[in-house]
Amino acid sequence: MSINFNELRELLGTISQTDITELVLKSEEFELTVRKGTLTLPVAPVTEKPTPEVVIPSAPSPPPQPKVTKSEPLADEPTPPTIDKNWVPITSPMVGTFYRAPGPDEAAFVEINDRIRSGQTVCIIEAMKLMNEIEAEASGQIMDILVANGEPVEYGQTLMWLKPE
Repeated sequence: MSINFNELRELLGTISQTDITELVLKSEEFELTVRKGTLTLPVAPVTEKPTPEVVIPSAPSPPPQPKVTKSEPLADEPTPPTIDKNWVPITSPMVGTFYRAPGPDEAAFVEINDRIRSGQTVCIIEAMKLMNEIEAEASGQIMDILVANGEPVEYGQTLMWLKPE
């Protein structure tokens, strides 16, 4: 059985909007268990970096608002673009870790000012040890990338801004 990540993403989104607290899907080749709420693991001595706790929200929360400061930008730093009302956000469909490239030593899927087409992979969100490719829903130009590689992201958080064509 092959995994269709779009169907899995849709299933997780649907579950997050219901009162279902646990779902188990099993076949001969595949097993998926989804639980809403806080995941508590037994404590054991750890010699490696600990795995972050995963929480699946029971209802979508609004994306975090950007922090506004009055400081002057440094001459070396590029000023972030002003968000145009016609731009479309590319948002995270799940809680997880954001990755810009398919691997540590590989080129990023997209860069600022890249032109992309609908269905093109723009990043990966790792959730529960699964790598989920996030695809653009429209063609256009990447105007801003708001999340750094390896940062945790929330459900509904804006990852990038796309100027649609």
